[in-house]
Order: sequence, then C-alpha cells, then structure tokens
Amino acid sequence: MRVLVLYAHPDPESFGAAVHETVVSGLRRAGHEVDDCDLYAEGFDPVLSREERVGYHDLASNQKTVAGYVERLLRTEALFLCFPVWNYGYPAIMKGYFDRVFLPGVSFKLVDGSIRPNLWNIRRLTTVTTYGGSRWRTFLMGDPPRRQIKRGLRAVCHPAARVSYLAHYDMNRSTPQSRTAFLARVDAEIARIQKPV
Repeated sequence: MRVLVLYAHPDPESFGAAVHETVVSGLRRAGHEVDDCDLYAEGFDPVLSREERVGYHDLASNQKTVAGYVERLLRTEALFLCFPVWNYGYPAIMKGYFDRVFLPGVSFKLVDGSIRPNLWNIRRLTTVTTYGGSRWRTFLMGDPPRRQIKRGLRAVCHPAARVSYLAHYDMNRSTPQSRTAFLARVDAEIARIQKPV
C-alpha cells in the first residue's frame, strides 16, 4: 500500500518524533511504500498568500504553488497524520497544509454549489496524536481535531475508507510507561493494516 505520512513537529527530540519514527518504521517493516512528508524538515510554508486565495477556485492554476504536494496526496492510498494537538487544534504548519493543498479539484469538487469528495484514492485514514490535556478536558472542549478528521477529512476520502484515531492524552502527566504503551498501541494498529499483495 502507498502511504503518505504527514508529520508536523518542530523538535526532533520530542515524543512526537518518537511517535513519527514508530509510524514510519512500522509501515516500512510491514512492507508498505512510505512517502514520509515531514513538513518542518521540508520547510513547508503554511501561509496561504493573497494570490492563492484569489485564485482558489481557478482549477486551471490553483495547484501551481503546491503541485508537488498535490501529486503526493493524489498518489497515496493511505494517509497517516502524525502531530501534537496544540490549543485544541493542529499545529499551524499542518493547518496551512490543509488550507493550501486541500483545494477545489484536489480534495473536493464543487458541483452546483455542493461539495463532492475527490480523494477516492485514499482508502485508509489514520491519525496518531498527543494531547497535553486530559481526555475528560478534551471531551469538554469538543475535541476539535478528532471531529475535523473523523467527519470533515473523512468526508473527502473514499466512501469505504477505514478511519483510525489514536491519541495519547494528558501528556503533561505522561510517564515512561504510558508513552511505551502508546507506542505499542501504534505498532499494533499498523500491524493490523492489510499488507500489500
């Protein structure tokens, strides 16, 4: 399976980096073809420019500034998101990726004013993330990242796409044992993915 791993964390010494390494190595060990997109390492610019916004609906030219990222997205069969939740949202660089790459004609089509999903190539959507806050506090806040992924992002993928959301909550009070257990859970999730034929 062709997998695009979309990773967003600026610190290579963080637990987020360990999560990312677990994801990438697990996928490769299982025989999947991995495109590891480290947004910070690649210097991705998250800022949607005025020109991009003005040309947002122009299908003939709206992809030109992010053509390489669009090509990678359209080539993948599975999308793995690996990021920390900050202030109950995505890191700015990942939000910018969605703003600049999930364009009309890429992630969706507008048909008579209605949005139609366009990423039918994506048959698996997996998120591996961490939260500083507890699960209970996150629940009270409405858990925006989980809802955005399991509802919004899921809606533009293949209708039969499988969705997984793995989260380590309460990182502010995490322990070596809780972190090790979470990495084992990530490994087990990857091992369940059907191997390529």
